[in-house]
Amino acid sequence: MKNYFHFDELGTNYRREIIGGITTFLAMAYILVVNPLTLSLASVKNLPDSMRMDHGAVFVATALSAAFGSLLMGLWAKYPVALAPGLGLNAFFAYTVVLNYGISWQVALTGVFLASLIFILLTLTGIREKIINAIPAQLKHAVGAGIGLFITFIGFQNAGIIVNNDAVLVGLGDLTNGNTLLAIFGIIITVILMTRGINSAVFIGMVITAIVGMLTGLIPLPKHVIGSIPSIKPVFGVAVTSIFHMPDQIFTMQMLMVVLTFLFVAFFDTAGTLLAVAHQAGLMKNNQLPRAGKALFSDAMAGAIGAVLGTSTTTSFVESTAGVAAGARTGFTAVVTGVLFLLSLFFYPLLSVITSHVTAPALIIVGVLMVSSLGEIDWKKFEIAVPAFLTVICMPLTYSIATGIAIGFIFYPITMIVKGRAKEIHPLMYFLFVVFLLYFIFLK
Repeated sequence: MKNYFHFDELGTNYRREIIGGITTFLAMAYILVVNPLTLSLASVKNLPDSMRMDHGAVFVATALSAAFGSLLMGLWAKYPVALAPGLGLNAFFAYTVVLNYGISWQVALTGVFLASLIFILLTLTGIREKIINAIPAQLKHAVGAGIGLFITFIGFQNAGIIVNNDAVLVGLGDLTNGNTLLAIFGIIITVILMTRGINSAVFIGMVITAIVGMLTGLIPLPKHVIGSIPSIKPVFGVAVTSIFHMPDQIFTMQMLMVVLTFLFVAFFDTAGTLLAVAHQAGLMKNNQLPRAGKALFSDAMAGAIGAVLGTSTTTSFVESTAGVAAGARTGFTAVVTGVLFLLSLFFYPLLSVITSHVTAPALIIVGVLMVSSLGEIDWKKFEIAVPAFLTVICMPLTYSIATGIAIGFIFYPITMIVKGRAKEIHPLMYFLFVVFLLYFIFLK
């Protein structure tokens, strides 16, 4: 096992990989709660039941798709990257496609399935890998730093430190709120542990924060440890059967736009996440992503299987960086995370103690580690600084990894051409320039 995952070569061991896997799982566990609530449109009142996906079935589909994707990524691609139904893509699925467009959730699942099949085709032909490897090193560093700021922003939101402000968009939250104070406590503890150089600092910080939360009554003690597994039948296989039962709703121009949006966002969210995790773990070689084809295929296959199981797009999770921060370096970490997602089917009540306020410190600290890649960018060259800065800043401001990448990549060929460095631009970057422009013109 150690030889298969190259433990010695990457300077790791079972303890670090297991802790990394547990840390990644804890940082991602919220999706087991959030995804069923989102896809069932639980926050929207007065909707007919036909518009809502079954909450229990989606929970099972979420856990199974996360387990499958993480195991495949770990065992085959050997990356410390875990997968699950993506946050943001599930909101697009529920609130835009189903609620606003009026497309049934059955047909929407078919859209996810079709987008994933296109993903698989692009991966098998090597197009996805070529696009990722064509991205200049400076922009790859910018993508990693941008994701760092983005997940830090998410962490501050989850902690209640940053909140909505109608006058200026965002503002400081109520720092006297008990849960916010718990998150601040978690940040301080994790910072102390990290500063002391403890490898498991992120994981230990979450455990201590959860315990303090229960002792202070901020986090309710779980009523049960083991619970029954709901039936997946209401959503299983619907993505495929809808092709035959509702062809008039699937083969439409509106549905084409939905499929293309799923395709675009998942493509560049995945690319950004893989680059960020690989860079943080020190796995990049000569600006190339080793085993990129296997990693991308694992991601694409997980999306297709997830749709068949009955959930929105399954994709690589940026929270995997929390596991890397805890010492993870190999695919064994993703295997551990995948097994924990399977076990979560039985121990769902126990997950209630891992609240967003408990995981917020991990996201914030990981953001600190990821923005270190800003030092690799040549800020003195304006033609590089502009696209790099826009990539970094637009991710948190637009709340989208894909949009940040798109804006930065549109400006890159513009500044390089004006500077007289057109020959240094890879032909695929021109292609992406056109694709991103069309995305903003038509799909947005």
